[in-house]
Amino acid sequence: MIAGLQSHLCATLQPDRGASGQQQHPLLRILRERRILRRRLPARYDPLDPHTWSRKQFGEHLARRGRRQRREQVGDLGHIHADFVASFAAKVKGQHMPRFDFTIHATDGKARTGTIAMQRGEIRTPAFMPVGTAATVKAMKPQDVRASGADILLGNTYHLMLRPSAERVDRLGGLHGFMGWDRPILTDSGGYQVMSLSELTKRSEEGIVFKSHLDGSRHMLSPERSMEIQRLLGSNIVMAFDELVPTTSTREVQAAAMERSMRWAKRSRDGFDAGGAHAENNALFGIQQGALDEGLRKASADALLDIGFDGYAVGGLAVGEGQEAMFACLDYAPGQLDPKKPRYLMGVGKPDDIVGAVERGIDMFDCVLPTRSGRTGQAFTRTGPINIRNAKFAEDRGPLDPACACPTCGTFTRAYVHHLVRAGEILGAMLMTEHNLWFYQALMADLRAAIAGGRLAAFANDFRATYYGKG
Repeated sequence: MIAGLQSHLCATLQPDRGASGQQQHPLLRILRERRILRRRLPARYDPLDPHTWSRKQFGEHLARRGRRQRREQVGDLGHIHADFVASFAAKVKGQHMPRFDFTIHATDGKARTGTIAMQRGEIRTPAFMPVGTAATVKAMKPQDVRASGADILLGNTYHLMLRPSAERVDRLGGLHGFMGWDRPILTDSGGYQVMSLSELTKRSEEGIVFKSHLDGSRHMLSPERSMEIQRLLGSNIVMAFDELVPTTSTREVQAAAMERSMRWAKRSRDGFDAGGAHAENNALFGIQQGALDEGLRKASADALLDIGFDGYAVGGLAVGEGQEAMFACLDYAPGQLDPKKPRYLMGVGKPDDIVGAVERGIDMFDCVLPTRSGRTGQAFTRTGPINIRNAKFAEDRGPLDPACACPTCGTFTRAYVHHLVRAGEILGAMLMTEHNLWFYQALMADLRAAIAGGRLAAFANDFRATYYGKG
């Protein structure tokens, strides 16, 4: 098709060379510049001819190509129209969606499946939120993250306040427009990163003074400043500012940090509520603290319930205590919170961590593991994680995971991805990350279906048996 079109155009649009020498017809030049004439593109891959594709192949192809290349196909007027329609549709949709509404559709034991409705869209729970630390999910375009099944992303207050700054993001229209993601965004408060990344932190009742890990500049982060930053970013789910201490700290230290976190939770509530239109259209979550102590967790939960939040996070876990200790805490901590509100386990985790936490009543998760592991060569599969760098995959013609429906597994072999990762090619990180995000989102979909069908226990047991290599 392409070769025939090019030949026809060259013959019919060629101007009179006797009159203008090497001049080309302007339409032919435009067509070439728009990449419509692709000399070396086989007809079976012609993106302009949908008849050469099955419906499924063509849909997947368009999703992978992304907005920019679709704009090239339809021209400047087309993408202006498409952007206008998308913007208008988002505004209309937002006008008919509630600020925040959590509906539980089914339960199975302690587990729940439901929907969080917000003005920027619905979030199916249990939900996994890919981490977009610096306004990007590393190695992924936003539309490809959405194609994996993600309903919501996480942004990081600490990183964005330092670079490019919340004020700059606000001047540029907010985090959604800045990064090209029009669905809900949850932002953390910055407290964890202040403790884990910064040097020379100084804690007081007012907040935390710290040095930037980027350039050593000094900053102050308080409950009020954290609320301001998240408001400037345009966050849809804002997290209260809290103080995190290691689970190995003494009970006295843990109690003092929990009590301060509850005072900061009240200041976060007041700071959020002072945010005008932003507060009227978005949500605030409180964070339960108390390490591994059931009594401290109960006191924290009671204080948060007294203040009142749209949802509640179980904080202070997945910081080195191990899965057994974390699950022991989750056996009681979620039940101390409002059963009508979403429960969010921060920073978790491995696939088997997520399955166990869902069994214990958790609704939302986030973790850098699928993206970070993908960039370092670890792929998650139904039969457990694999290190694609291993030599045994050098001539393996199978997909990363035969049970996976992601574009990577449907297109590339383990041998090819092995080559890319070993060679340090950027595409290797992209393909591995894409696969891992699809794996995580498929797991969440399976969990939701299992809860709805009243078969979560059987699904969880089968998953663990296969994942641990015992199935």
